[in-house]
Amino acid sequence: MAQSELATKLGDYVEDAHAMESNVLQMLDSMIATTDDTQILRQLEQHRKQTERHQERLRDRLEALGRGTSLRKEGQTLAGALLKGVADQVRGDKPGKNARDGFVTEHMEIAAYELLERLAVRAGDEKTAQVARQNRRDEEAMAKKIAGNWDKFVDLTLAEEGIEAPKPRARGSLAR
Repeated sequence: MAQSELATKLGDYVEDAHAMESNVLQMLDSMIATTDDTQILRQLEQHRKQTERHQERLRDRLEALGRGTSLRKEGQTLAGALLKGVADQVRGDKPGKNARDGFVTEHMEIAAYELLERLAVRAGDEKTAQVARQNRRDEEAMAKKIAGNWDKFVDLTLAEEGIEAPKPRARGSLAR
């Protein structure tokens, strides 16, 4: 691939990552609006601030690459996020489903930043590779926070529905 084609492809990936973060901001707003637990709410608000920083870093890289954000990509991702936000407001089982959706989203972001970093390295753009690494670390940390709270999400979901259930004895002790 010629250097100009490689630079174009890198710009495309940075645009994609920026649009992805726009989508995540909308999803986080919906999750924040439907979360009652103060600890989880605090984590979501903190992650929203990180996501804004991710977007800013990506916008800076787009400017350095002589590009801007893609209105088409931003529009496509925002439309999906808005639909999800409406669904979040009316569905039951908000704690569990928000956690599930958040966990999946964090892993999608981790994959996107892995690919962006590797492409940036091949393009010789260490600054973009560094942005991808920084952003990915935040996504990995958030995924780990979600994974560390599965039982809490189940407890909150059951409480929301007024269901009482015994706590598990130990991790892995339940039949699968």
